[in-house]
Amino acid sequence: MTKEKMVEQHAPPHVANETIAQPSRRRFLNRLWAILGLAAVAEFCWLAVSFLDFRKERNQHDKTQRIITVGAVDHYKPATVTAIPQGAFYLSCLSDGSFMALSQTCTHLGCSIHWDEEKQQFACPCHGSTFNPAGELITSPAPRPLDYYPVRIEDGIIKVDISTALRRERFESEQAARLDHPMDGKRS
Repeated sequence: MTKEKMVEQHAPPHVANETIAQPSRRRFLNRLWAILGLAAVAEFCWLAVSFLDFRKERNQHDKTQRIITVGAVDHYKPATVTAIPQGAFYLSCLSDGSFMALSQTCTHLGCSIHWDEEKQQFACPCHGSTFNPAGELITSPAPRPLDYYPVRIEDGIIKVDISTALRRERFESEQAARLDHPMDGKRS
């Protein structure tokens, strides 16, 4: 004789009914917990898919925003540096009138550099590296010049492609964009 049958025989009728009903209530609660667990898993999956879709859309948006138009050539005087916040770079108009778009990130440990107008140089506040307006290294510990972005000038308008910062070991004149390109009569 099983324990449940013994309880049914010796217990008052209302207690015996509760004993018999208990397995079905337990089964009901187990099924309820299983359904709630599946709902939680489904919700987690939905959140994960939504997050990945958002990142995908954001990356597509970033790709279309990779060209930054910074204005007309005439707005910049030679030997000046202008911060371009929307592109996170400095536009340096060199003394010969050519333009360079320099990364705001120090090549030592990645700190953000700032332009010191008085000293006419970029300075890293973390470890003291300094760079000239063309991004060339003046004072270490930075191992190399600042990275730069390609600049092109179309109809007198300066455009900077910020899709990839270009690494370099030294300054070369072709890294700077100039007005009056010999091939088309415009700055390149």
